[in-house]
Order: sequence, then C-alpha cells, then structure tokens
Amino acid sequence: MRISLYKSLMSIFLTGFLVVGCKPATKNISENDILFDTITVDKTYLLLGNKHNPDCNLQIKLVYPVKAANKKLLQLIQQQFIHSYFGEQYDSFTPEKAVERYVEEYLANYKSLEDDFKAEEEDEGENHDHSLFSHYETSSNEIVYNCNNLISYAISLERYTGGAHGAHSFLYRVIHLKTGAPVTEEDIFIDNYQDGLAQLLVDKIAAQNGVKDAKELETIGFFSVDEIFPNANFLIDGEGITYCFNEYEIAAYVVGATKVHLPYKEIRHLLREESPITQFIDN
Repeated sequence: MRISLYKSLMSIFLTGFLVVGCKPATKNISENDILFDTITVDKTYLLLGNKHNPDCNLQIKLVYPVKAANKKLLQLIQQQFIHSYFGEQYDSFTPEKAVERYVEEYLANYKSLEDDFKAEEEDEGENHDHSLFSHYETSSNEIVYNCNNLISYAISLERYTGGAHGAHSFLYRVIHLKTGAPVTEEDIFIDNYQDGLAQLLVDKIAAQNGVKDAKELETIGFFSVDEIFPNANFLIDGEGITYCFNEYEIAAYVVGATKVHLPYKEIRHLLREESPITQFIDN
C-alpha cells in the first residue's frame, strides 16, 4: 500500500486556506489558532493480479487538524473530521489509522469480486464485460472558512462501481471551536424556520436557473419544488450560508448538485439572537 503522509505543519498551506476563507471585508475577522496537515493515498489493484484484468483505483486527500491550544478540543475536532469523511465506524481511530483501515477495507471489498469475475469470464469468454468490474473512488476535503471560532469544510466524493455512470456528492460541515461540536440548523435558526428557509432556497434556485415561476423548475429536471426543504448540508463563512443538494436529492442526475448561497442579510429574520453566525450581522 502506497500512502504518502506529510507530517510537516504546513503554515503556507494553512495560510492559503485562510486567504480563501477569511475575506478582508468580513467584520471583526479573527483567525483560528489551529494547524492542519494532509494525508494522501493513490492505490490501484488489478483483479487477480493480472494486468489484462479490470482494476480499482482509490484516491484520498484528507486534510485534518493536527495542532490546537486545547488538546481535548483538538481530539474532538479530529473526531468530527474522521466521522464526516469515513463514517462513524472510524470514530475511535486516529486520522492515520482511519485512512489505513479504510484503504484495507476498500481493497478487501474489491478483491471479493474476484470469484464472480472468474466465473463470468469462464461463462462468457470474449463477450465478458470488463467495465462492470472497473471501479474507482476519489475523495478529498478542503477548509472553506477558518475564522471567528468556526471551521467550515467541504468533502467531495466521486465513486464508480460499474454501470452507466459514477456518483458524485458533496458533504458540508461546520464546527464550533468553543465546543468542538457540529453547528446545526437548530443552533442557527429560530423555531419553525423550515418553511421560511425553504421558500428562500426555492426562490434562489429558480433565480439561478433563470425561471420566474419556481414551478417551472419541474420542467428542467427538478422534482416537486414543494418538497425542497433545508437538508442540514451547509457551509457558513463571513458572507452567508451555502446549502448543497446532491444528485437525485431534488433533481435528476443530469442536473447535478445544486448549490445555493444565501447572504446573511436575506436570512437575518430567521436567525436566533444567540446564533453562532449573528456575529456577522451588522446591527
């Protein structure tokens, strides 16, 4: 297994994130005292070890926190990163161990196809469709915002396991550095916010697609607009909140993921007074 693990604390790398995440126009910017590192993986395996057979390719680029003033807080934040990237079954592992275990399990699952591959090749001979056994998975995450006691990060995943096309998804998460816990919609919005926020999202999606009546979205690949609601898949920064709806969530595959940015001034009436993001609203 070839895993390239970069152990240096990359201050230039971190600064690059902060330039993107903390915009000069943001009110009362305070960069977080936390450093990040990266683990990368690029692993290929050929079925039955034969270069003429299909293969799988796994690529991982995991950015994760490695240094913070509070060690207990650092552990909590690392756990959030691992949980969102790999799943709850990896929560107890360090980032390095989580990556190692995930690679092992991915390859083991792929190798389990070898008996089926041999059987189909014997039955079908030259007509054997190798594409059904060609798999790949590429994932990465990036820090979108790292200021004012908040970290927003995005995880992207592309996966193919045979069939007409691959699958793509984006997972957005926000962590409050004072607690190490995820920031939820309930932390941000007032009670019974769903309908009001849903209407803002639908109106914004309609505008992004150049339609005056939101119902027209249903003619260009979206499902029922009456069923579009906040899905807890959001990022926050100094300018606003951005939601992402993945493939098949609110629209057909051909539409792809739908990303919706709502400036704070447009959702101000829905924010809790004690919300983690009211610090960005001018009084």
